[in-house]
Amino acid sequence: MRGPAASHSEGLFRRRSRFLLHGPGVRRGRAGEGHSLGTVPQPSTEDLRPTCIVLVISQPHKSTRAHHPAQPGLVLKQRSSTSHKLSRVIFRPSTHPAHQIVTTPRPPQMFFQDDNRLIYAYDAERLWIEPWGPNALRIRATHLRSMPTEDWALLPPPAPTTAPEITISPTTTTTSGATLTHGAIRATVSARGKLTLTNTHTGALLLEEYTRTRVDVRDPKCSALNVPAREFKPVLGGDGAAHLTLRLESVDPNEKIFGMGQYQQPLFDLKGADLELAHRNSQASVPFLLSSLGYGMLWNNPGVGRAVLGKNVMSFEAYSTTVLDYWVVAGEKPAEIVEAYAGVTGTVPRMPEYGLGFWQCKLRYQTQEELLDVAREYKRRGLPLDVVVADYFHWDLQGSWSFDPTYWPDPDAMVKELQEMNVELMVSIWPTVDKRSENWEEMVERGLLVRVNRGLRIAMDFQGETVHFDATNPEARKYVWDKVKQNYYSKGIKVFWLDEAEPEYSAYDFDNYTYHRGSNLSIGNIYPLEYSRGFYEGLKNEGHEEIVNLVRCAWAGSQKYGALVWSGDIASSWSSFRNQLAAGLHMGIAGLPWWTTDIGGFHGGDPNDEAFRELFVRWFQWGAFCPVFRLHGDREPHQPQHGTTGGATCLSGAPNEVWSYGEKVYDICKVYMEIRERMRPYTRELMEEAHKKGSPVMRPLFYEFPEDPRCWETGEQYMFGPKFLCCPVMQAGVDKLKVYLPAGPKWKAVDGGEELEGGQTVEVNCPLEYMPVFARVDG
Repeated sequence: MRGPAASHSEGLFRRRSRFLLHGPGVRRGRAGEGHSLGTVPQPSTEDLRPTCIVLVISQPHKSTRAHHPAQPGLVLKQRSSTSHKLSRVIFRPSTHPAHQIVTTPRPPQMFFQDDNRLIYAYDAERLWIEPWGPNALRIRATHLRSMPTEDWALLPPPAPTTAPEITISPTTTTTSGATLTHGAIRATVSARGKLTLTNTHTGALLLEEYTRTRVDVRDPKCSALNVPAREFKPVLGGDGAAHLTLRLESVDPNEKIFGMGQYQQPLFDLKGADLELAHRNSQASVPFLLSSLGYGMLWNNPGVGRAVLGKNVMSFEAYSTTVLDYWVVAGEKPAEIVEAYAGVTGTVPRMPEYGLGFWQCKLRYQTQEELLDVAREYKRRGLPLDVVVADYFHWDLQGSWSFDPTYWPDPDAMVKELQEMNVELMVSIWPTVDKRSENWEEMVERGLLVRVNRGLRIAMDFQGETVHFDATNPEARKYVWDKVKQNYYSKGIKVFWLDEAEPEYSAYDFDNYTYHRGSNLSIGNIYPLEYSRGFYEGLKNEGHEEIVNLVRCAWAGSQKYGALVWSGDIASSWSSFRNQLAAGLHMGIAGLPWWTTDIGGFHGGDPNDEAFRELFVRWFQWGAFCPVFRLHGDREPHQPQHGTTGGATCLSGAPNEVWSYGEKVYDICKVYMEIRERMRPYTRELMEEAHKKGSPVMRPLFYEFPEDPRCWETGEQYMFGPKFLCCPVMQAGVDKLKVYLPAGPKWKAVDGGEELEGGQTVEVNCPLEYMPVFARVDG
């Protein structure tokens, strides 16, 4: 209907009015085409040109807004003091500069699905969430244009048996979101990018990002603090690198946390702990945690950083990185979570038979004949001995990777005699290269050494000015293995002690070293994994399958390269003893089932001191129920120097054999060596379980009894496999011990006695010659 009213209204619009079109999916109508309000087409925002909108108005109306009844999102606003009733809308092209349509564009699409991956994109950030193993998700974020491709600790994911369920809500200016559901775990991302993880079976909240901003005023935790959950602070000159912080809510004040590697502290529950994500001598950062809330989390970043497992906020930091990368699994029981983690990072190889018995070591046997005499004496006494160790400085200079012929004149004959006694020889390997070594110049020329960014090229100053070989460089790994193969393996030696594996620096200036794969700050924690990898692959190429190498440090995934971790150069004290129990339990949860310690501690301890003898006995008893039963230490007083050249300049500690501590101690040691031998079939079963499933050999009580709340709080006892409840005596002068027997089965002391009901605390006698151990009696 076009008439005077229409002409009047067109003139009015052209002279005095502009209109705003609001609503998603607006589509442009044809020029000159009229429509009733009930059938107005929606102009497309992709193809919207300046158009004159002709409104056919029949009479004045009080409202200044016209809403499409069928399209409630389409709104026409007239910026005029005059209001009229709308009867038709006509779209016509206009070239007049004043005739412009001001549109509120459709909000940008922030969520995408790429096969099994959910992607959130906003501003510079890209967030990826995807399945990575059963009931598990890998979560990554970056501010780079493309997502970094390194998988670090993670193996390639198995193909999901069923595709994840991905739901993306329609995007609007105020509400949107997306979810990815994969088995027992669901990730939910809000319109503003906040991530929460829940258990689909129980509905329990597992993890929630901690954000205190005003980005989303509808968030109950909206705050003016302006603290984001995923924070990338650019590092000056870092070529895209940033100081990354991930913040998570502490969703339950009663949560308990375990794992994270090896730290020299006695804490069993790590909730509230502040942990350095870096390696040092006796400290191994393996950033996988298990929560009592039913999840496991791997911080999949090998950079140096920090983890604060606070009761108000939990945070993970990487001081120089380009990507946020972590993995989360949901599970009902601790064993389910640890096995899932092993499924994506790998399990240990099969343990060779010589890994099940007793290992003898000290700092240090100075000559070939001294070492052979020790092995001969063990055999003469009828004592079990599986491995004897040639410790450091059996070489002339660091970086020669060969025996010093002055003191080790016939290694072939030595190895042959030991093999005839059914004893394996393990030799110490250091990654350090002395500037005087015959290999120094070639390794410098070929770029096989760690680079020092400031100052002199000295990374460690011990018995020479040295720099470590760069284990992150495949060429360097091959170079060192070729030397080892030529000088050790060719003589029948196939067990190696990979010392200094952190690597240890004279000064831990983490920002001062650069590796083949990046700066120490950005990737340094992967060094011990690559160190183990070089020897594992070397032995694998020679046809070996049962591979074990003793190594002083590890990172997530090291286990698949045959890493048997020991706890480093620790004090010979009762407090240090207590720390090692915590370290061993946390390492098992963190995926490193092969773990051991220096029985008696490393630093000091006089075998003639009665006080130290008590500590030594208690440690030895506990060592019989550790994954690997190994004696080592630097005892006092040091021995006279044997020779004046080569490795002889490094002094040797006092005798450290089981007969070195007096007859009473010797008799106790013999008993526990015999116990270990009798357990050999059982220990072999535990090692097979570790190989197949990733199960820890020494386990916290809750691993076997998760339904018993007391087991989540008891860290002074542990399970050696599923059968034996071990109660080490970790205080001087103690002859009685209170022991908690987990609820469920009955228990019986291994030395006899009546069966006892679980779920109770009992007091037991523990004279010096006895460590309480109970056997599980299942009905």
